[in-house]
Amino acid sequence: MLKVGVVGCGPIGRTHAGIYAANPNVELVCVCDIIRERADSAAETFGVKPYYSVAEMLDAEKLDMVSVCSAGKENGGDHHKPTMECLEAGLNVLCEKPISNNIVHAREMVARAAEKGVYFGINLNHRFTPPAALAKKWVEEGRLGTLLLMNMTMWIDNPNETSPWFHMRALHPHSLDIMRFYCGSAKKVQAFFNRAPRADGPDGRRVCWSNAQVNILFENGVVGHLTGSYDANPAHNLERCEVMGAEGRFVLDNCFEELTLYPRRGQELAVVRNSIMGGMTGFGDTFKTRINRWIEQVQAGVSRAEIEASGEDGLAVQEIIEAAIRSWEENCVVEL
Repeated sequence: MLKVGVVGCGPIGRTHAGIYAANPNVELVCVCDIIRERADSAAETFGVKPYYSVAEMLDAEKLDMVSVCSAGKENGGDHHKPTMECLEAGLNVLCEKPISNNIVHAREMVARAAEKGVYFGINLNHRFTPPAALAKKWVEEGRLGTLLLMNMTMWIDNPNETSPWFHMRALHPHSLDIMRFYCGSAKKVQAFFNRAPRADGPDGRRVCWSNAQVNILFENGVVGHLTGSYDANPAHNLERCEVMGAEGRFVLDNCFEELTLYPRRGQELAVVRNSIMGGMTGFGDTFKTRINRWIEQVQAGVSRAEIEASGEDGLAVQEIIEAAIRSWEENCVVEL
């Protein structure tokens, strides 16, 4: 049985811990947080031992894998150090997204995992839903024909102003991973941004570049477009993915709620709706499907190349994000 620890005991870390605790194929051994009260509270909840540093945890426990759920600037600023410590110790690591808000650190993490020959995954959980998998199958079966276009929208209401690029670096690993999931590797990136009005902002606008339009040319010739915002009401629609090919297109709403196939040469639609009986009960279920798949793959001993939503995938979306930022700052198209 795989022995697991969780680093970072905030709400996301506690979610990871709860999923591990409920999975019969792993044993949640410990939790770790530099804030003692968080570690103690999580340890009491899950009946495991608390630690207050990764070094202390690694010295005391014989673990097989860890989840790194620390936060930091732009939700990824604190991922590098604990991930590198765990990789150095030869542990398999599932890291929360973004892999890192620092592209140099992200590259180092992926390179070190490869050098150590351990599994490295990222919690890009939006792809781990039954409708997303079915849409992928339609693409692979050729039901859409040659892929041509992709439109991706993800928008929420987030007033966070901790940095100018919080919106892109913290939110859009998810949306860009979905785009890569269906369309493959990106080749060129062009982006435009603006900031919503804010009465008490430094110039009457938000600090954060809160709205984004990103154009992507994929290596296979697909033309993709991302619309993102921190100024929307997600109650109306959080996420919409549309992929079009020469023979049809599909639309996936809110990553699991509804999937529709529109054939080019016919009137009959294929519609798959999330079942209210036994289906996904909410977005939180995507954590369960993603983490359980991670456990399954590690336990099966798959090749490193087979790991879904791998460290390489997490790095690839951060490379697109940094290219988008550079495109805006330098008024250019960036080639990856």
